[in-house]
Amino acid sequence: MTAVMLLGLAAAVGAPGGEELVSLVAALGTAGGVSAFVSAFVVASTFSYTVAQRRRELGLLRLAGATRAQVRRTVLAEALVLGTAASATGCALGRLGAPALVRWLADVGMAPAGFGLADGAWPLHGAFWTGLLVALGGVAVAARRAGLVGPLDALRAADLDSGAMTAGRLLWGLGLLLTAAALTGAALAGDPADLLHRKTYTTRPMLLISACGLLAPLLARPLVHLLTWLPVRFTSYAGRLVRGNAAAAVRRTGAVAAPVLVSVALTGSLAGALDTVSAARTAEAAARTAADLVVVPSSRPGPLVEALRAVPGTAAVSPTAPTTLALVDPDGNAVRAEARMADPAGLAVLARLPVRSGSPAGLGDDAIVLPAEWGRTAGEPVPVIRADGSRTTLRVAAVLSDGLGDNGLYVTARNAPGARVDRIEVRLAPGMDPAGRDTATARVREAARPYGATVFTRDDWLAATAPANARIAWLRTALVLGLALVYTGIALANTLLMATADRRRELALLRLAGATRAQVVRLVTAESVLVAAVGSLLGCAVAAVQLGAMRAGLALLGAPAPWTLPWRPVGLVAGGCVLVAAACAAPAAAWALRHRPVTAAAR
Repeated sequence: MTAVMLLGLAAAVGAPGGEELVSLVAALGTAGGVSAFVSAFVVASTFSYTVAQRRRELGLLRLAGATRAQVRRTVLAEALVLGTAASATGCALGRLGAPALVRWLADVGMAPAGFGLADGAWPLHGAFWTGLLVALGGVAVAARRAGLVGPLDALRAADLDSGAMTAGRLLWGLGLLLTAAALTGAALAGDPADLLHRKTYTTRPMLLISACGLLAPLLARPLVHLLTWLPVRFTSYAGRLVRGNAAAAVRRTGAVAAPVLVSVALTGSLAGALDTVSAARTAEAAARTAADLVVVPSSRPGPLVEALRAVPGTAAVSPTAPTTLALVDPDGNAVRAEARMADPAGLAVLARLPVRSGSPAGLGDDAIVLPAEWGRTAGEPVPVIRADGSRTTLRVAAVLSDGLGDNGLYVTARNAPGARVDRIEVRLAPGMDPAGRDTATARVREAARPYGATVFTRDDWLAATAPANARIAWLRTALVLGLALVYTGIALANTLLMATADRRRELALLRLAGATRAQVVRLVTAESVLVAAVGSLLGCAVAAVQLGAMRAGLALLGAPAPWTLPWRPVGLVAGGCVLVAAACAAPAAAWALRHRPVTAAAR
């Protein structure tokens, strides 16, 4: 995964600059960072369980005279060998898969036409050493724990987990929870808008995921009992056996639940954040315009504006256009900003702006309306550089609440040289009955037709202007999540196969107790599905905390804060994890039962 991302990143960095490529570089960098985190998390969880599985073996090494340092070095050496082989294989596969990624990026519009791979070996070197460091970093804690195995652990016969929740693990888990809470609280108190940035809502859930992974032995048992309450009540023995096995083997439960936790938490957090911000922007745009119709011109709209104003039944017509400005701060630095040219009279009637101080009615050729993030006050003079490079000083007519950063700056046509009107907002006369509104709308369409303009209702215009950005944002999210989900799926399958194969003696004892082969297979499958459900619940909890923090940030910004829960992507990912768990556990259990029960139980 890292090799593919780095090869794509090298191609994007080497291509001619542009806003499109800047966004692509950010998306590829984020995807690479998420992949590295997922890899480290899953490797650490898997090796921790592996060390627990090999406790007797490591105890025998200690009994034979191996020191703790030698045991630690043995585990690290194994990780080094496996990491080297896996990193080399990943680089080879990444080099083969990178052209497909580049083609996909160009096909979906995330990269410009002709975008291709760049020459150079540094991405493969970076991927190789990153993979090796991730493997060694993920194994470091497990190696330390392996060194703590005592010689008498070679005689350990019980399969019940003991000491899974160590003091260090508890402290680290609680510390990560407190760190996440402190960062969120600081953002809410200082800069709520930071919670809405892609970098924040992509990286912040990692703290919660790591905390839940560390606290899994503490959280697993209550969740297992919760999920098995009904099966235990309505089954004779199967529900109790499933609950007992999952609750007793908390290390195995945590190792299997870890990939599911990562998958569901990242999907819920990223998809939910995207939906939340998109819904909030749409709601904010809808709340801040009083227009009934929006006319999108296809040519110079001068005569069109006058034609619309002459239509009977229209109360206000306000043309607006995008422009750029540069505001000069007290230190003399010019800060570029997007702005909109607006008609002062139309702005006062058609815009529902979140005014913090001043009045938009004061907008004129010598004035400007701007958001509070610029740190200006109403009536204060502001040096401005217009789009054509000319300079002037404008008075602040009104200061707006920041909202989601889309309030913009407003100036008149005189301060927006070269600006071309991209929409004309029209408000119909109030008090009209539905038939009268339909008639007025038809007259507006008739007046706009000779100019080749398109007339939208407000709802149609809001829907038409939202999808383009949403599509690119969803593609970026798919890029970040796609490879991470593939990795967690492979890790889930690998952990289940490894864990089930290690239960040969336990399953043989169930056969000797009278259970049929089919019953044992169903029991193992049900337990795996239960553990996948535990991981899904933990992942949903992480996503809920993340989305709750974002909603609180929106409320503090004064922006609409609708609840947008990503049920569909979370349900698909959780369902996929359950299917992978069932598909891997059943054949693995059948394979573990291939020997006679008496023979397997004696091992």
